[in-house]
Amino acid sequence: MRTKNRLSTTSRVSFLFLIFLLLGSFFYTCQSLGKKADGERLIRMQESPQWKEGKFVNPEPLINDTWGAILSMFSPSSDVSPKEPVPVVYVEKSRFSKLPGSGLRVTWFGHSSTLIELDGVRILTDPVWSERTSPYSWLGPKRWYPPLISIQDLPEIDVVLISHDHYDHMDLGTIQQLKDRNIVFVVPLGLGANLAYWGVPKEKIQELDWWQSKKINGLEIVSTPARHASGRYLLDMDEKLWSSYALLGPKHKVYFSGDTGLFPKMKEIGEKYGPFDLTMIETGQYNQAWPDWHIGPEQAVIAHTQLKGKVLLPIHWGLFALASHGWTEPVERVLEKSKELGVTVITPKPGESAEPDLKKEYTVWWPKLPWKSAKEDPILSSQLEEKTAGNEWEKK
Repeated sequence: MRTKNRLSTTSRVSFLFLIFLLLGSFFYTCQSLGKKADGERLIRMQESPQWKEGKFVNPEPLINDTWGAILSMFSPSSDVSPKEPVPVVYVEKSRFSKLPGSGLRVTWFGHSSTLIELDGVRILTDPVWSERTSPYSWLGPKRWYPPLISIQDLPEIDVVLISHDHYDHMDLGTIQQLKDRNIVFVVPLGLGANLAYWGVPKEKIQELDWWQSKKINGLEIVSTPARHASGRYLLDMDEKLWSSYALLGPKHKVYFSGDTGLFPKMKEIGEKYGPFDLTMIETGQYNQAWPDWHIGPEQAVIAHTQLKGKVLLPIHWGLFALASHGWTEPVERVLEKSKELGVTVITPKPGESAEPDLKKEYTVWWPKLPWKSAKEDPILSSQLEEKTAGNEWEKK
C-alpha cells in the first residue's frame, strides 16, 4: 500500500509538473503577449523623464481599491451588455473615395477605434478588429457586433496611432493585417518592441516620448501625457509608456485621449496646443475602484473644457463590456454634464461618419435604459487641484 501511495504521489507531482511546463511553454511562446524592449530601444526608454526604477510612472500615482474592483465584478448592471442588437452603420468602401469637403471627418467604429480624416491625412486610432480583447481567441471580453468595415476595404491609411499596449487598444490580429501597408505606426516608447516582434518593418515604426512630435504629410503628431498604465501580462507592468495625442493639421486640430484619468496636464495640453476642433475622450469602462485609470463621463466633459475643445466625441464605449456599469450609461452621463457646462457633444452611431464643422444634430440611437447618475456613482480622480462633487466642480 505504501508503494502504491508513493507511486500515486509521484504520478500526481509529475502530472502537475507537466501542466506547469505546458502552461509555461504556452506563456513564453504566445505571440500576442508581445516582447520586452532591449538594446537601443531600452536605452532610449531609460533616458525618458517618465522612467524611474525600472518602469514608467505617472506624476500623480494611480490609487486603486483592489477589493472594490473585485467586488464590482460580482454585481454588474443587468444592462452591462446589450440585450438587443446595437444599431450600427456598416461602412461601404465608397464612403472614403473622396476626402471630406470640410477637411475634418471622423468615423467611430466603437470603443476607441476610429478613422480620422484630418486636412488630407488619414489616421486610424487604436484599431481592434479581433473578436475578443485578450491574448486568446477563445477567452476574454467579446465584441457586441462584427467589424463595420473589413480591413481590406479601408482606404489608404497614412498613420496607425496607438495609445498604449492593453488588449482593447493594441491588437495583434489587426496589426498583422495592416503591417504590409504603406503606413507609419506612431506609438509610445517601448511599443515598437511589440510591433517589430509582430513583423512590422523597423522603418514604419515611430516611438515617441511625452511632448515629442513627428510630422507626417503636413500633420504634426504630438505625444501628450496621459494618466494610465501598461502591460499585457503580470510580469511586464508599466514597462512601456502610454500616451494621448494632439493632432495638429494646417487647418484643424484633434485631441485623442487614449485611456486616462483626470490630471493637471490636461490644462497644459490645452494651453500648448488648443483650441481643438474635436476632442475624442474616453468616457466608458469606469468604476469608483479605479478612478485614476479611466476618467469617467463627467470628468471627460471637464477635461474637454480644460483642453479648450470645441466639439466632444465620447469614445471607449459601445463595443465591449470591461466594467460593471450599464452599457448606455457613459453617453447618458456625458450628455447630462455637457448641458450643465454648455459643451457640444456629437453622438454618431458606430460606423457613422461625423464632420464637426457641419454642426449636424444627432438622434438618440441607443435604447433608454436605467443608469446611475454622478451623484449615485461619482467617478473622482485623486490628487487634483480641483475635485468633482456630484455634478459640481469645486475648489478644494
